[in-house]
Amino acid sequence: MLYQTIAITFLLFIGIFNNPDFRENNPTNISSIDATSVSYDALHSDNGVLPSREVFTMAIQGWDKMKDNLKSKVLTVIDFSLPSTAKRMWIIDPENGDILLNSVVSHGRNSGDLLAKAFSNQPESFKSSLGFYKTAETYSGKHGYSLRLDGLEKGFNDQARNRAIVIHGADYAREEFAKSVGRLGRSLGCPALPSELSAKAIDLIKDGSLLFIFGKDENYLSKSSLIKA
Repeated sequence: MLYQTIAITFLLFIGIFNNPDFRENNPTNISSIDATSVSYDALHSDNGVLPSREVFTMAIQGWDKMKDNLKSKVLTVIDFSLPSTAKRMWIIDPENGDILLNSVVSHGRNSGDLLAKAFSNQPESFKSSLGFYKTAETYSGKHGYSLRLDGLEKGFNDQARNRAIVIHGADYAREEFAKSVGRLGRSLGCPALPSELSAKAIDLIKDGSLLFIFGKDENYLSKSSLIKA
């Protein structure tokens, strides 16, 4: 009898919660929070290194809003709150929870030494820019095989193409460099990758995927509409 009562109560609850009138009159964010939480908990990496839940949550909020306009569903996350000696870039398949690549990545020379603390959208600032980008076309340039980026957030990174902010390989972005110097070398604002990994990374994310660069900057965190649920 007890089990029957529990079963009936459960079925009644499910029926009420799924009722459109009930949901309309009782708005909640629980479903979206749970979805993000489940996605994070499902992440798995061969080396066990994951982005923080906070940064991943911000990235996935933007990805959820923009995924229908992306050619590729891959999501790249860069966390510039971590030191440059850390593997602070992740290329993620959000739908399956796979970390496709995890690497160190350089920040701009005027953003800081070991840590990136200052950010800019201005040409010739030689600083990194925060926010969401859409990957574009590849080309061969000064640093070899490279990937152009289009900044999607006005005032924060929309000058990326004018500034020639691209993903490219560089010997100064290799872990061996960091071991000898105590930090990675720095770029003119580009998220530069180890030369032996850059081509693989570019081929994973080129032609219309989303890239999110996070940093501890109150101006960006308080004003970006893409990182809010």
